[in-house]
Amino acid sequence: MMKNKWNILAFALPLALAAVPAKADLLDDVKSRGQLVCGTLGTSQPFSFQDDSRQLVGYDVDICKLVADKIGVKVEYKLLSVAARIPELNGGRVDIVAANLGWSPDRAGQIDFSHKYYVTPQKLLVLDSSDIQTIEDLKGKRIGATKGSSSEREIKNRLPDSRVIGYADSPATFLSLQQRKVDAQFASELVLVRLVNESPEGRPTRILEKAVMEEPWGLGVRKGEGAFLAAVNEALDEAEKSGEAEKLFNKWFGPDTAYKLKRSFVIEPLPAS
Repeated sequence: MMKNKWNILAFALPLALAAVPAKADLLDDVKSRGQLVCGTLGTSQPFSFQDDSRQLVGYDVDICKLVADKIGVKVEYKLLSVAARIPELNGGRVDIVAANLGWSPDRAGQIDFSHKYYVTPQKLLVLDSSDIQTIEDLKGKRIGATKGSSSEREIKNRLPDSRVIGYADSPATFLSLQQRKVDAQFASELVLVRLVNESPEGRPTRILEKAVMEEPWGLGVRKGEGAFLAAVNEALDEAEKSGEAEKLFNKWFGPDTAYKLKRSFVIEPLPAS
């Protein structure tokens, strides 16, 4: 009797296990639904912003579409605040984040990063009439940065005796600088170049020449999604080899744009966490 019981269990167990569907990984899920949900910003020109026709455009927008095209699916964009980028990703509400996401050891412990697809110097912006010339001149003063950004965290570390004030986005921080509520704004050089060009008449601004740091950016992916991350990196690497990545850079930052920047990096792996 006991022998028959174990025979029944030995037969039933594989059937029971087979009845439990295997957990699909994210890459399978994205391919199954035919859509990649990309979290990005909505007010970060030229990375992700709405043009005159209210269409979402920008470098990050194009990079996400490039990845979706390589995987063979459509892309849906979800607008995020800077502070919501990692929570929305880890909460499963977006599949990937392309939103000015700078690599840091702390962030690399929370999420995985794709290969770097952009590198930006982080600099300080002041009113042209200011007597501030170096980062040392800002000791004990007020500095604005986008709340939840790596810029906010880094400038707090570099200037612990100063008061760092977080704002919703770069335009809000810039308005505070114009209103003299802060003495300087800390952000990526590209963002600051655009803000200098938009400075109102009679109140020009200037960027301090020396960069505080250089920050590599990657696409954010949830931990434990190795197949999906590999597919993302493969898409980026292919774009680098084909020249498609450089074309996208020149489209948004190159000699025919207001920024007139020359690409000084290539797509390659970021440091391990």
